[in-house]
Amino acid sequence: MSVRWLLPVLWALSAEADFFQFDSISNVSTYYFNYIYCNIWEGDCQPNQDDATQQVPTRDLWAGFPQDYISLLHQWYCSLGQCCESGDCRITNNITGLSKDLQTKLHGQHLAQSVVLKAIQGFINNPESNKPLTLSFHGWSGTGKNFVARIIADNLYRDGVKSECVRLFIAPFHFPHARLVDTYKGQLREAIRDMVLRCPQTLFIFDEAEKLHPGLIDAIKPYMDHYDNVDGVSYRRAIFLFLSNIGGATINDVALDFWHSGQNREDIGMEDLEHRLRAETMESQGGFAQSELMSGHLIDFFVPFLPLEYRHVKLCARDAYAARGLETDEATLDEVAKAMLYVPKEERLFSAQGCKSIPQRINFFLP
Repeated sequence: MSVRWLLPVLWALSAEADFFQFDSISNVSTYYFNYIYCNIWEGDCQPNQDDATQQVPTRDLWAGFPQDYISLLHQWYCSLGQCCESGDCRITNNITGLSKDLQTKLHGQHLAQSVVLKAIQGFINNPESNKPLTLSFHGWSGTGKNFVARIIADNLYRDGVKSECVRLFIAPFHFPHARLVDTYKGQLREAIRDMVLRCPQTLFIFDEAEKLHPGLIDAIKPYMDHYDNVDGVSYRRAIFLFLSNIGGATINDVALDFWHSGQNREDIGMEDLEHRLRAETMESQGGFAQSELMSGHLIDFFVPFLPLEYRHVKLCARDAYAARGLETDEATLDEVAKAMLYVPKEERLFSAQGCKSIPQRINFFLP
């Protein structure tokens, strides 16, 4: 549809004007003019949520309009991509999809699968949460921390990590110089505040979080605390993910101890790891240990990512082939898995790189 659909509607409204209150027609017309000007013609404007002319007309406002005209205008408006059951088309909150992706795409991470799903689902289902959701992902490189962050974004937002409601910060890239930390503080606070104002539910991902300056974390600590609002803005519908390698050795030691004792890795519970991760994070060098985020106990869950074994690497290789639409066999998957480095030296149990390089390594085995 195009804007020409508005012409019969506006003509009809003018023809029937005597039957309706002029103020109602004025508000409706002003709203749709503002929408077209701001979003279609990309005019220079900042919609004011307190201004009735900037808000979607309510059912009461439409009460006096003929149903045919309402349906026509509604069809046109929805054709612009502004209608959906969730109220904001950018937000999908597909918990069923999240559960399925964690179960089928993430390998060897029963703890992360369970904790992440329950934490996200509980947060989504509780619109009256008293604070934002803050998760801290821990483990070796290649074990799935970034992968899970992408899965979360893909299932909570229509455009995944590209959504304007999602923001990724990479500590060494976005905040490389300690001497500029005061500048970074202002930039980070402004970026978070701006996104929260634009999106009713936001996702912030901090990769390599152990390299964040403590002052930088403290600058945004109020946004993760138990406040109704900060300077008039509520951050309670935000999700913060911190990804780091802190605790990777501890997680590996626990997994190795279970293997030596003949226990299944699936028997490892959060009680075996979370308190150790919290303690190690507090004692580590870098922003986490020295920040009020830790001393204020604002991290809701420390999520451990276990080291990946040979069988998990094979599953990653299978997925990498499938992602390219290629068929493979068990012999080829074994060849890919065998080409990885495994540690410790004696047991050769865990992939040193996890699954991180698998999508590139399969190129070597293509015909």
